[in-house]
Amino acid sequence: MRIRVEGGHALNGSYQPAGSTNAALALLGASLLTEHPVTLHNIPHTISVSFMRDLAQWLGADIQTIAPHHWQLHTPQITRRTLSAEQTQGFVGALLYLAPILIRRGYVRMEIDFPLHRIRTHLEALRDLGQNLTIAEGAIEIRVAKWEYQDIILTQSSVTATAMVLMLATCLGKETVIHNAASEPHIQELAYFLELLGAQIEGIGSNVLRVWGTDQLHGAKATVSFDHIEAASIAAIGAICGGRIEINGIGRKDLRMIARSYQRLGITLHLDEHALFVPNHALLTAPNREEDVDSSIETAPWPGFPSDLVSIATVAATQTRGTTLIHEKLFNDRLLFVDKLNAMGAQIVLCDPHRVIVVGHTPLHAIYVDSPDVRIGLGMLGAALVAHGTTVIDNAETIGRSFEGVIEKLTQLGAQIRVEIS
Repeated sequence: MRIRVEGGHALNGSYQPAGSTNAALALLGASLLTEHPVTLHNIPHTISVSFMRDLAQWLGADIQTIAPHHWQLHTPQITRRTLSAEQTQGFVGALLYLAPILIRRGYVRMEIDFPLHRIRTHLEALRDLGQNLTIAEGAIEIRVAKWEYQDIILTQSSVTATAMVLMLATCLGKETVIHNAASEPHIQELAYFLELLGAQIEGIGSNVLRVWGTDQLHGAKATVSFDHIEAASIAAIGAICGGRIEINGIGRKDLRMIARSYQRLGITLHLDEHALFVPNHALLTAPNREEDVDSSIETAPWPGFPSDLVSIATVAATQTRGTTLIHEKLFNDRLLFVDKLNAMGAQIVLCDPHRVIVVGHTPLHAIYVDSPDVRIGLGMLGAALVAHGTTVIDNAETIGRSFEGVIEKLTQLGAQIRVEIS
């Protein structure tokens, strides 16, 4: 999909984020743990969710759409024990199906077509749980082993690894303690869902989880929460474009640290329990943000500033006053897109794969952007919306991998975006 974005227009109105893709993926994986029906509400229509739905059906799940965003899943049995590279297509999220296959079939084989270091934490966790794991001929093979008590520590607070261990502990262990667990909102949702299925979990929202498993799972109903990453991205875009936006369905609980970090960029947000408000002139020099004072944004595991927002924060830093250090502590490739912003007129120095220095305020101008990565898609869209002229973004469908209908919803707020090739 190619889109043309005319910058310089203020955004006004109400915005409704879609359901969280990350939460939906986790709940889809957990839904295959039980032979009883599961109902999921507020499922987002994104590329990633559609892919995982197709994979679940291939594994034996019967999935019925009972309303546009409501699904009912029923998996009386899992009919496959292997996942080929062709089926997973390098999507790490497919690891979420390892647990239900292993639990219900006793064995799973998954071909890997990406470097194993990407899932080192996951493999170490499986071994720490006593699972019989081998790696041969480009595939991992696991044979199930139950346990009475396990106390493990994850070498990284990985969301996917935490989700996988939670599902395994729900069915295979009597008691499991997980240290250095991820605590993102979608991990909390998964934990509450597993409790609905029959597990007992202590410490939800912290980095130490204690799970008491069960072999008597039942069905459940759950509603996917709205996406806090989408909400925070739109808030930043609204602030740099001007105007007033009300973002509904998500509020203080999931956005406190994000709002605090945005303050360092001079962005003022108003939060209540269930909504986020971007006021007129939200992008102002904050009282502690004098023009000659440096600021910094550092990503960290939850409840720190999310890595998924590093691109939009970098764009916002080009529009505020002063110098900002953006420090991406978790991943080594998420700042490499800054060459595109420099081509638009930004003044950004790439210090190393983890740090950039952004000098603001710098006007941006329109360019042609090819193949924005899914992690930077909304950031580049925000840059295009604030730039002078008309920016062409090719392969813009990547934005829809994790976010539903963002282009259409921004257009309703006053953004001038035209889809040329769908």
